[in-house]
Amino acid sequence: VLFFQILLDIYAYFKEQPTLVEIDVPPKQRFTICGDVHGQFYDLCNIFDINGLPSETNPYLFNGDFVDRGSFSVETIFTMFSYKLLYPNHFFMSRGNHESDVMNKMYGFEGEVKKKYTNQMADFFTEIFCQLPLCHLINRKIFVCHGGLFKEDGVTLDDIRKTDRVRQPPDEGIMCDLLWSDPQELRGRAPSKRGVGCQFGPDITDAWLEKNGVQYVVR
Repeated sequence: VLFFQILLDIYAYFKEQPTLVEIDVPPKQRFTICGDVHGQFYDLCNIFDINGLPSETNPYLFNGDFVDRGSFSVETIFTMFSYKLLYPNHFFMSRGNHESDVMNKMYGFEGEVKKKYTNQMADFFTEIFCQLPLCHLINRKIFVCHGGLFKEDGVTLDDIRKTDRVRQPPDEGIMCDLLWSDPQELRGRAPSKRGVGCQFGPDITDAWLEKNGVQYVVR
């Protein structure tokens, strides 16, 4: 009952959040951004042991791919959701490409939830993942997303804000690129080796940063 209540509360919270969440970090305050955890619960514990537990003075942003592959995805995601509810303004979560039903069926999360809990809970996780923000903007300077930039020129922060995220990831478009794209060393763009999204060069990054008045992309 407790765990299902956590899911009900987190669904209600994320449902009210925008697609692009803006974060204000006070000067000189540390802010930690973490990449893929992929169900490695003991690695998550180790991060907190080394870097400190999340709190109002020790904020975190986990940048997608919380589940799948690892054997403790359920424990990992419930820990993250609990901290999000405890510190909603100091613990942040971006959606990754593994927060989707296709990936969860293929890489283990759905099966883990059904084994440890119920089919109903697995379905509810799918609904919750559709509510997760796609990206964050820190102090109007640092853009954070799981994947990367876009196949098309001219995408603005307002375009991202207007993107409908409450769905399974499409095979192309802004949402797809935010979840799937990767940087490359060569200039320009190239087809993604993953089959969706694109690979984008440093010139693409520089042009996008300048157009949107942003200083960094973190992914």
